[in-house]
Amino acid sequence: MSETALFQRTELPRPEVSLEQAAAIARTHYGLSGTVRELGSQQDRNFLIEAGGKRFVLKICRADYALAELEAQNAALKHLAEMTDAPQAPLPISALSGEDIVEAQLDEAAYHVRLLEFLEGEPLTRRKYLPVETVAALGALSARLSLALGDFEHPGLERDLQWDLRHAGPVALHLLTSVSDQKRRDDVAKAMIVAMRHLKPLIPDLRVQATHHDLTDDNVVAEVAEDGRLMPVGVIDFGDLTASWLVADLAITCSALLHHADGDPFYVLPAVQAFHALQPLTETERKALWPLVVSRAAVLVASSEQQLAIDPDNDYIRGNVEHEREIFTVATSIPFSVMEAAILSATGYEWPEERPVMGRLLPDIDPASVNLTDLSTLSPDFLEDDWADPQIDWKLLAKAATVTGVAATRYGEHRLSYTRLLSPQPPASFALHVDACLPGGARAVVPFDCVLKRTSQHIILQSADLALHIHGLDCDLEEGAELAAGDDLGRIAGAEGAVGGLRLQLCSDLDLVPPLFARPDHASAWARVCLSPAALFGVDLDAAAEDAAALLARRKRHFASPQKHYYREPPRIERGFREHLFDMTGRAYLDMVNNVATVGHGHPRLANAAWRQWSLLNTNSRFHYGAIADFSERLAALAPEGLDTVFLVNSGSEAVDLAIRLAWAATGRRNVVSLLEAYHGWTVASDAVSTSLADNPQALETRPDWVHPVLSPNAFRGRHRGPDAGAAYAAAVEEKLAALEQAPPAAFIAESIFGNAGGVLLPEGYLPRVYDAVRAAGGLCIADEVQVGYGRLGHFFWGFEQQGVVPDIITIAKGMGNGQPLGAVITTRAIADALEQEGYFFSSSGASPVSCAIGMTVLDIMRDEALQDNARDVGDFLRDKLVELTEIHPLAGAVHGMGLYLGLELVRDRDTLEPATAETVAICHRLLDFGVIMQPTGDHLNVLKIKPPLCLSYESAAYFVQMLDRVLSEGW
Repeated sequence: MSETALFQRTELPRPEVSLEQAAAIARTHYGLSGTVRELGSQQDRNFLIEAGGKRFVLKICRADYALAELEAQNAALKHLAEMTDAPQAPLPISALSGEDIVEAQLDEAAYHVRLLEFLEGEPLTRRKYLPVETVAALGALSARLSLALGDFEHPGLERDLQWDLRHAGPVALHLLTSVSDQKRRDDVAKAMIVAMRHLKPLIPDLRVQATHHDLTDDNVVAEVAEDGRLMPVGVIDFGDLTASWLVADLAITCSALLHHADGDPFYVLPAVQAFHALQPLTETERKALWPLVVSRAAVLVASSEQQLAIDPDNDYIRGNVEHEREIFTVATSIPFSVMEAAILSATGYEWPEERPVMGRLLPDIDPASVNLTDLSTLSPDFLEDDWADPQIDWKLLAKAATVTGVAATRYGEHRLSYTRLLSPQPPASFALHVDACLPGGARAVVPFDCVLKRTSQHIILQSADLALHIHGLDCDLEEGAELAAGDDLGRIAGAEGAVGGLRLQLCSDLDLVPPLFARPDHASAWARVCLSPAALFGVDLDAAAEDAAALLARRKRHFASPQKHYYREPPRIERGFREHLFDMTGRAYLDMVNNVATVGHGHPRLANAAWRQWSLLNTNSRFHYGAIADFSERLAALAPEGLDTVFLVNSGSEAVDLAIRLAWAATGRRNVVSLLEAYHGWTVASDAVSTSLADNPQALETRPDWVHPVLSPNAFRGRHRGPDAGAAYAAAVEEKLAALEQAPPAAFIAESIFGNAGGVLLPEGYLPRVYDAVRAAGGLCIADEVQVGYGRLGHFFWGFEQQGVVPDIITIAKGMGNGQPLGAVITTRAIADALEQEGYFFSSSGASPVSCAIGMTVLDIMRDEALQDNARDVGDFLRDKLVELTEIHPLAGAVHGMGLYLGLELVRDRDTLEPATAETVAICHRLLDFGVIMQPTGDHLNVLKIKPPLCLSYESAAYFVQMLDRVLSEGW
């Protein structure tokens, strides 16, 4: 390589070519006349030519570029066109002269000119977020291109190219003179030195072949899939085609992905896996990958700074510079050793099982006396929210030490105490160390041959391949002391008889001061670098690894498949508090869908009430006990006057089923009028009156003949809209009643607010007119309040109050038991007594003492914590914020509902109201990444179902909107 030629190329500005000159070249050499628009580029000029209904790319570069290089690019494009599984690529188009490359003189300067097909598609760089499927597809595309170029040869591949990663070291150091920011210059220089140190011993074994060398999100075109995701299909811009290391192409692709990674370098691993699956990398290439990614990032930053210095008007460079700085920041945010471990694991590397050989550190401590402290999500020692106490780990550790005198935490445990509420990032909760409480003054010995090093806070015992970091030890040995296994090391800090604290951490990266915790999604790689110190205690201190896939498989093996779970890969939720849920890694999720948990998760008053009643009695309602009378009385007092008789059951489905039976018994009729798009339950009768296609795609074809659905009163997307919609929809019910004149209905059933349709409010005046018509026909009116009632609307306790009506029968469940199986039907004494003609009725657990005690405690909490008022105030705040999103994001079509039963309907077109079904599902999955539980609803599954616990705070509501805004801003 000629370094002089190489560095000269780094200092070339773009050619000075105007739109008029480009148009003249296209016309003169190719016979094309049409519109001309400039495309971005770093060191050449690219123009989009639209002529004759087709589009082309005119490429103009300086004559400094050897003709053989351009000929190689054209030859490679033709080569790819003949390959079966190669990505799409544009073909060169010959000039009128028959040449693929022509010469042009502009303002006394010579240029090479080529014309290529325009490859249709959207560049990935326009989307800030790329889902994992797209990331993997990009890795596979890179592999397919690598395979297709594997047998391509051309003299023009041997070139002096500044971007060739084989020359990254000298190129980056040369370009650093143009970096004005001192810190950035120092950071780039340091990163390159470390990268080259890791790379140098690997270079002799790296394979060389033809490489694209610029397969980035800018140079890939993608097609939009049905779910709105971009899937890469083609490759453009072969300007950096060269013979180089095979793995360099993957490194360049990975580096380009890092500005989409939200700060997480592990984001690229699906691309690495997909590449390796098609184009297997050697172990050496896998170890070289991350040093090459860092090298590419360093060259990008240095090159952009230098190019802006010589070409300050280059908007293409200026637009990319922040991306490139972000790429460098993310690439250098993690130690090489950790990323190497992650890449090896992701590509199926078989790790050796042996562990470092070492002796016990504390020979006088009996291993059997070590009491292990549970700090996990399932720990029984965490009460209410004391996991939020910054000192809780040491408090519980010290408490455990009082039992045997010695207590230790577990290595590899995900500590709930390190959770973070309302955080878009998973918490660093995976313990890479062990803490212990043990007698002060206990003797410590050297566990392996080593050299002692000191820092300001701890000592390090370092061997050739291992470092033991120790905090809490009184050690008088000098820096640099050479020690043998078994030598006296010191004493546990603290007086004899007192409890001392000790922290131990092993690390195989001798240059690293390791963190104490790792993110759950990074934990397996960090665990390869920070090893378990269990051998130092002579007892197994390792937390059992959770096999999430095996647990899910067990669920699917025995739990009937119609009982679905949220999400394709559901987190394992095992704990909750207020509006927050926690998985086994300590990740906190904001629960925005759980209307079952009215008063929130893990409420201590509920736990105490359940324990208290269980300790006394739990049985069925045919026994006589006080709780059943107390609870029935309280429920009747909540209902409108006249509705004074209560049935207690286990669920909302049973409540609706019973309500229909009551209507049949009281009227002696069978027919029931219900609404389209409604959901009422899973029992035979409640399912019969449910017509929600989201819950049952065959609902409309499978209704029994006694069910008569009527037009859904959805004034947003239904047949009738505007201020008169209520009358029009009510008229549809009246028409149905007229058609049933010979067999009038027993009842009309409707949710007071359209719950499963997304919290859609019924149009004004609808229920009053419908109730009057039904009663005139001799039928009863059933208000299904299972989802929308019981204080959730904030402004009203019952949903039917919003319409100013009083039903004959009310069904409730869901939140009245806060998760305890509990439902109720409230009606008149006359209607209730009619059922007795068919025999007696009871529900084993619906009216049990425990169910009643829990039901009353829920009402107490709602009253004492003013949760209905909170639903009104926080709900209004949340609704206003959601409305603001509809003014910013075209996809956000409308906000439905009231209080804390809201729906955000997503549409692709606000005029046609085309449902954004695929996007809604994808957005719910994306929100999970940011710690928000959200699910779609509605017949088109295009409405976000927003119904959190009524204790939702303003802070949590604001966080939800912030994350939703962030997701909607990512481009859909």
